[in-house]
Amino acid sequence: MPRLKLEPNFTDPDAFYAALTELHRERSDEESERINARLILLLANQVGDQAVLEEALHIAAAPAPQER
Repeated sequence: MPRLKLEPNFTDPDAFYAALTELHRERSDEESERINARLILLLANQVGDQAVLEEALHIAAAPAPQER
């Protein structure tokens, strides 16, 4: 059964973060929420595996380690 990759897998995480924050710059909360929803669906389609997606949902819903 495929598992969610938890080790870093970005080629350039800083560039992605910069692009993501720029995408949201000067957008309303509603626009940002719509963009995030579309981005989540695009990435979920790329992953494709229901078990991996459900694992990601479970991990995302749990408190982050620094929040525990």
